Amino acid sequence: MALITASSCLKPQSSSISLKTNLKTNSELGFVTSQLSGLKISYDQCVAPINISTTINLPVQPVARRICPFTGKKSNTKNLVSHSNHKTKKLQFVNLQYKRVWWEAGKRYVKLRLSTKALKTIEKNGLDAVAKKAGIDLSKK
Repeated sequence: MALITASSCLKPQSSSISLKTNLKTNSELGFVTSQLSGLKISYDQCVAPINISTTINLPVQPVARRICPFTGKKSNTKNLVSHSNHKTKKLQFVNLQYKRVWWEAGKRYVKLRLSTKALKTIEKNGLDAVAKKAGIDLSKK
């Protein structure tokens, strides 16, 4: 069990301790016990409030999936068949490319990761029509 003692007198008028966990206060013994971590904090009457918080920030990184956002194309499974007719599973991935495409309505380039089939469709129908059909908002990118 950890014991933290504060003996400096910063604010004489306040003697409260605020914790973000579920606490039980025992005023006769003069300490506060946390139910979650077993942390015991001893305090005097002239100690400033102590704020203890436990926040864990995990790095969240976006996952680049192998799916075209415009056409919805994704990987296909195929069998590799050997001479002895032994079948082995293999993935056929979509031909995704990073491409800067001129967006006429926004008067700027938009960097997109799209399949070559979607690129041909954009050249034929226009970026606004294809993005509207796919439900993609180009103003965010």
